[in-house]
Amino acid sequence: MKQLFYILVCTGLLATACNTQAAKENQATIAAGTPGDTVQGAPEMTFEQTVHNFGEITQGEKVEYAFKFTNTGKKDLLIQNAVSSCGCTVPEWPKEPVKPGESGYLKVVFDSHGKEGYTEKEISIKANTDPPFIQGPKIQCTIKKAN
Repeated sequence: MKQLFYILVCTGLLATACNTQAAKENQATIAAGTPGDTVQGAPEMTFEQTVHNFGEITQGEKVEYAFKFTNTGKKDLLIQNAVSSCGCTVPEWPKEPVKPGESGYLKVVFDSHGKEGYTEKEISIKANTDPPFIQGPKIQCTIKKAN
């Protein structure tokens, strides 16, 4: 039983590592605008800005930022899901398809309640792109304790 558990844990870690590498490669593809995906006709999500730093904020403060993106592919872009590494960061995305050449916004709301010091949160996106998982933009800030 223990052996089966260890095998499952190792398989999960390996799958996660593979997904992380694929996401990094996809992020490089998005940044470089590689024509390979465009030739195949897949939608591509290109962000105008990939990092936003709020600077110094006070503990308990809620801040938000909208990342502008453009569909630089040849088919409609449909975002199926967007998640963050923790529940303190909530992304909102357009539910309707974004046509080729059109832009949309990925809004990110960060709640600093209970946090302190430097923090960085990255958004992961699932869309009808190739590959379907994209490492999206990041937010950063330094949270100072409320007096």
